[in-house]
Amino acid sequence: MIAERLERLVAEMVEKGVQFDDAVHEFEKRFICRVLGSCDGSLTKTADALGIHRNTLTRKMGTYKIKKRAG
Repeated sequence: MIAERLERLVAEMVEKGVQFDDAVHEFEKRFICRVLGSCDGSLTKTADALGIHRNTLTRKMGTYKIKKRAG
């Protein structure tokens, strides 16, 4: 089911001319924000849940201007 929804989304984005980098950045930003919220703002828990190093998470948060929410 997720694969089908993702396929429809990708098809729509291609039809609308969304650039690859823009799509990747938007996905990463939203994914990080969602997981960060579900981890009550804990960077360590968020990095673990995402399967990335905490430093990588911090760098990406800076890139996407994501603020740490009070936990």
